[in-house]
Amino acid sequence: MDNNNNNGLRGRRKRTRNSALASNNNGKIKRPLLKIIGLVALVTFFVMGAYGFRIYAQAQNSLGKTYKAIDGKNASAKIVSKKPVSILLLGVDTTDNGVRDTETNYRGNSDTMIIVTVNPKTNKTTMMSVPRDTMTQIWKSADHNTKKIQKINSAYNIGNEESAVVTTEKLLNVPIDYYIKVDFNSLKEIVNAVGGVDVDVPFSFSYGDTGEKKSHFKKGKMHLNGKQALDYSRMRYEDPQGDYGRQLRQRQVITAIIKSAASAKTFTRYQKVLDSISSSMTTNLSFSDMQSMFLNYSGAAKSIGSDHLQGYGSMIDGSSYEIAPTKELRRVSNKLRKQLGLAEEQLNNKETRLNAYNEKLGFSFNYTGNQQQNYTTTISSTTSSKESGSSYGSSFGESSHSTGGYGSSSNGSSGSSGSRGFGGY
Repeated sequence: MDNNNNNGLRGRRKRTRNSALASNNNGKIKRPLLKIIGLVALVTFFVMGAYGFRIYAQAQNSLGKTYKAIDGKNASAKIVSKKPVSILLLGVDTTDNGVRDTETNYRGNSDTMIIVTVNPKTNKTTMMSVPRDTMTQIWKSADHNTKKIQKINSAYNIGNEESAVVTTEKLLNVPIDYYIKVDFNSLKEIVNAVGGVDVDVPFSFSYGDTGEKKSHFKKGKMHLNGKQALDYSRMRYEDPQGDYGRQLRQRQVITAIIKSAASAKTFTRYQKVLDSISSSMTTNLSFSDMQSMFLNYSGAAKSIGSDHLQGYGSMIDGSSYEIAPTKELRRVSNKLRKQLGLAEEQLNNKETRLNAYNEKLGFSFNYTGNQQQNYTTTISSTTSSKESGSSYGSSFGESSHSTGGYGSSSNGSSGSSGSRGFGGY
C-alpha cells in the first residue's frame, strides 16, 4: 500500500512539474505547438510577400509596355476620387500582318468600338457598341476637323487612337477618359490565358477564317477556347442581325473575359495573362491607374449592362453605311452621360443637323419601301437642288450645291437585315 502511495505521489509531482514548466513565463518551453504554428505562419507570410512582390514587379514591367498617352487625356484624378470613368475599347483586326496593298505599317480599322462606362458609386458597368459602319464626321484631334464624312471605324486608320476617341466624343457628346486598343488576333491568346470563356450561343453556326478549320457552335451554353472565341466574335454574314449580332457576341466574349480574369483560378496563370496583354494592347491607362481601378472599381464588374447605337442601313457609292437618327443619338448620349453622373444635354452636332436637313428634303428614317432615298452630306444654302450622286469624303459645311447618293435598301443593308429601316429604341 505504501508503494502505491509513493507511486501516486511521484505521478502527481511529475504532473505538477510539467504544468509549472508549461505555465512558467521565464521558462524556455512555452506552448510549443503554438510556437510551431506561429513559425509556419511567419514563413508563409514572407514567402507570399515575396511572391506577391514578384507578381507586382512583373505586372508593372508587362503593363508598362502598353502605355501610350493622348494629349489632354489624363483622368487619374477621377480614379483617385472614385468618380465614374469612360473607356473606349478598340478592336483592331490587322489580318495582313501590318501590310495592305502597297501600304506598309498598315494600322487597319477599328472594327470593334465599344464605349464602357464604369461607375463605382452605383457599382454598374455599361458597354455600348458603336457600329463600325456608322456615318460620322472624322476628327483627327479636338481642334482638327477633317470635314470628311466616312465610316467611324476609319477614324483610327486616319489618326490613330486620338482620332477614334475624339470622333466618338463629337458624335455622342460624351467625354472619353481612356482608350484600350487590342489587336483582335491576340484574342486567342488572351482567352486561353484566362482559361477560356463561357458564353450563351444564340443560334447554331460554323465559322473559320480562310484556310483555317472551322469552329462549330451549338445553341446554348458553351465553354470556348481562344480560337473558338475569335471565330465566335468574327462571324457576321450568317447572323440574322448582321453586324449588330456580331457586336452582341463580342460584348459577350468581353464580359466573359472580365469575369474569368477576376476569378481565383486566373491567379495561377497571371504570367500568361500579362504576356498576352502586353504584346497586344495599347492604352493611356497607367499602371497606377490600373491599380486604383482594381482596388476601387472592381465591384462594378459584377453588374455589366449591354447596349448599342442602332442605325438605319443605307448605301453610299456602293458601300453600306449606318446612319444614326437624331432620336437614337440623343438616347445613347443621355444614357452614357447618366452613367457618368453628367446632366443630359441637347445633342447638336453636324450629324443631327444633317439629319434635320435631309428630313426637310423628304428623307425618312421610317421608310420601308423599295425606292432609293437620297441622303446628302453637304448642306446647301437652298433646298432646290436635289441632284443624285455620291458625296463620300466631301466637305461637310455650307455650300451652294447639294449632292445626294444615299439610298435605302429594302433589307436594311449593313447587317441590319430584316429591320428594313430604323428601330431599336
